[in-house]
Amino acid sequence: MSIQIFSTFETTSYLEMAITCLERKGVKKENIYAVPLDNRTEERKFFDTLHRSDGTSMIDIGMALATAFSVIGASIGFKLSWGPIYWGLIGAFSGFVLGIAIRLYTELVVNKKKILLKGKHSEIILIIDCEESQAEFIENVLWNHFALGVAKVQQI
Repeated sequence: MSIQIFSTFETTSYLEMAITCLERKGVKKENIYAVPLDNRTEERKFFDTLHRSDGTSMIDIGMALATAFSVIGASIGFKLSWGPIYWGLIGAFSGFVLGIAIRLYTELVVNKKKILLKGKHSEIILIIDCEESQAEFIENVLWNHFALGVAKVQQI
């Protein structure tokens, strides 16, 4: 029975070493396919749409700070000339704006650095056609040469 093994690699010398090792152990060149991927060149979209969301909320900190600042503003407003309602609304608005500013800063500056530091992008898919008896050996070779992921698919 024939098996296809898929693995992903970064573009490094380990990929070339893995291919060379497989060729030395009897896997024919015709059964090894290396497919380079086109990585995303455009920036990630910052704001979510109705059909796509990245799971981060832009207003969570703003709402919490709006609540806290409105309570503080209303409490202090009893002693001030405009009264508690106006100062509560002013506090809510200023807390919301401050929360949005904090969230924008964390998304644009802090998280962008984390995304850049993660690195590890799959750049090449390696597809190997082999017999079932060779599959475990080939899988071990790929893992030992720092594959990012490996999968086996039995062909019918």
